[in-house]
Amino acid sequence: LFTRSWLVGGIVLLWIALFGIINIFFARYKLKYDIRQSELDSRTTGVIADTITNQVNIKLFASYLRERINFKEKSDEQMDVRLFRRNLENVFEAVQIFLMIALEFVVFYFAIRLWQKGLLTVGDFVLFQAYIFSIFDRFWGLARVIRRMYEQLANANEMTEILLTPHDITDKRNAQQLAVGPGEIQFDDVSFHYHKTRTVLKNFNLTIKPGEQVALVGHSGAGKSTLVKLLLRLSDVTKGKIKIDGQDIKKVTQNSLHAAMSLVPQDPILFHRTLMENIRYGKPDATDEEVVEAAKKAHCHEFIQELPEKYDTYVGERGVKLSGGERQRVAIARAILRNAPILILDEATSSLDSESESLIQAGLETLMKNKTVIVVAHRLSTIMGVDRIIVLDKGEIIEEGSHKQLTRKKKGHYRKLWELQAGGFIG
Repeated sequence: LFTRSWLVGGIVLLWIALFGIINIFFARYKLKYDIRQSELDSRTTGVIADTITNQVNIKLFASYLRERINFKEKSDEQMDVRLFRRNLENVFEAVQIFLMIALEFVVFYFAIRLWQKGLLTVGDFVLFQAYIFSIFDRFWGLARVIRRMYEQLANANEMTEILLTPHDITDKRNAQQLAVGPGEIQFDDVSFHYHKTRTVLKNFNLTIKPGEQVALVGHSGAGKSTLVKLLLRLSDVTKGKIKIDGQDIKKVTQNSLHAAMSLVPQDPILFHRTLMENIRYGKPDATDEEVVEAAKKAHCHEFIQELPEKYDTYVGERGVKLSGGERQRVAIARAILRNAPILILDEATSSLDSESESLIQAGLETLMKNKTVIVVAHRLSTIMGVDRIIVLDKGEIIEEGSHKQLTRKKKGHYRKLWELQAGGFIG
């Protein structure tokens, strides 16, 4: 265009700059509505996921209509914002068309004036029109690209916040590998609180000797599970130190720390893989024979043999195809196979019936040999044989000793718990 007319070329160049500035301004203006829609999309998806996972509760509490109304309110708000954005885009596209028409009129006006002066020919008019149409086509697409880019930035906003959030628990620079020896565990003047308001542990001290079997008991909220989380370094202590064989666990790598422990949780979660793979997860290089042997010790070999595909049976997402007791036995088999020097049993038999529990107790006794063991238990019958029982209350040790020693205390806290569970009979 500049080769034919500096004036026309300048007009089109100014129009391009104006068109680009207006597009960027509009995209930034619309960004807050894009972010709002992204937030509402996530919220609506969350409502759907919540209702699906709680479908049994919805049926049992006859709350289908209530949930339907709740979902309609959320989806209507989402639709309102989406419709507003759509209308906003339509209005802006109308503005773009107006700018294009305005350019056509301005270019033709000045081109006609130049033609009247004999500076342009009719062919130049055709050339200008072809160039302008080509510019319209390219910049109409570019405008959409700019808007879509800002929309994708809005969609990525939530995920970006997650990705940029630093990890709470990290390895220190030059962290060493944990060298596990006898397996002594020390809680040295440990304090811990949540959100700087709720104190769970305060100046807590406890030493677990190598190979000692220790049970933690107490009411819910006494601090039992918190101690396990701190030992596994799922949370960091607020004050004090936790040591394994004299090594501060904050100064060793998390991988080496976790490699030294086996955990059987209260509610074990399995992978959507075969039973063989789930048990072998405790020791990836284990042979099939070792897996089967661990399963026999955990007394899950029996029910596995009754399944059509036996050890090649897929357990479903989070192990939903198995009962709670079956999942727990698989978790115990995994821990037996892992054979780590430190063992943590967090209500490991809570989902089992009395018969299954008695069968697994023998397997647990085999598993616990020559290991430092921490047992978190509410069912006191499962910890009668441990070396030492620690009774916790409000994050403090109020009693400790063997089962026989503690049940002999007439007004002891443990004795009271035992009498409640044993129906008034003391063994």
